[in-house]
Amino acid sequence: MNTITVEELVKKFSLEVLVGEEYLDRVIVKAQTRRPGLEFIDFFDFLPTQHVKVLGKNEITYLRMLDESERDLRVGNLIKYEPPCIIVTDKQEKLTYLTKYCKQNKIPLLRTDQTNYEFIGKLDAYMIKTLAPEIAIHGVCVNVFGIGVLLRGESGVGKSETAHTLIGRGHRLVADDIVVIKKLSPQTILGTHNGKNKEFLALRSIGLLNVTRQYGRKAFQDETRIAMDIELTNWKKHSLNNDLEVEQRYSEYMGVKVPHIQIQLQPGRDVAGLIEAAVNNWYLKQQGYSAAEEFMKRIEEDH
Repeated sequence: MNTITVEELVKKFSLEVLVGEEYLDRVIVKAQTRRPGLEFIDFFDFLPTQHVKVLGKNEITYLRMLDESERDLRVGNLIKYEPPCIIVTDKQEKLTYLTKYCKQNKIPLLRTDQTNYEFIGKLDAYMIKTLAPEIAIHGVCVNVFGIGVLLRGESGVGKSETAHTLIGRGHRLVADDIVVIKKLSPQTILGTHNGKNKEFLALRSIGLLNVTRQYGRKAFQDETRIAMDIELTNWKKHSLNNDLEVEQRYSEYMGVKVPHIQIQLQPGRDVAGLIEAAVNNWYLKQQGYSAAEEFMKRIEEDH
């Protein structure tokens, strides 16, 4: 399981530490923040715990309207949900009632001058991506026409060489050899590198290439949403067909299904061009267009 420390949030978002500088090593495991609502009223078993709590103008104004005993009760209820830290937005001041409880419970109290809406959007995006469950697989990840493609196949089949050809056509490398796949949602997986292989492409008989040094920044992309899984295989005689519409198959990564196709390799075959065609065809299908359906419609009209 991936984790983040409160200190990492402080550095990432330049947060001001009001209380608990000695507790910045507290670990964050939940990927989304929560603005307290029911949490102020009482402790409810059905509400999640261990989320970062973010308080904006509305929450702070509400607490200020209460008398001291009532305010202490509401803040005490909030603390029961075990937040790794509490963040106050909009540069809110006069937070003595918050500092008291945070000191007692060793919870860092942080502050930003960003608005609540602006800050939560940035923080959630960062934490969802950083805390996302991930796996590493053998393959190559490229971005073709803005679409993330995972290239798989046996070692030596030509994945990296195909990626190199695609780069030459203006597409982008994301990761070679080891692809890190992150699950951002039940429908979305992200492909990225592991840090060590960032910008590097390994070609047999040539060696390692740094694609940004050799082809410029446009040749590399840090991450991409994976929309297609393409398997490169050796040529198999009599196995190809010319059906008007190939049956859609899927690969599954961490429970997320991704459209899968297989491309067989043979000397002289334009594999990079076939990948471009597959990506464009996938995109058209997402727009509701099917070349096979249009073809059949034209035949029916002729008859």
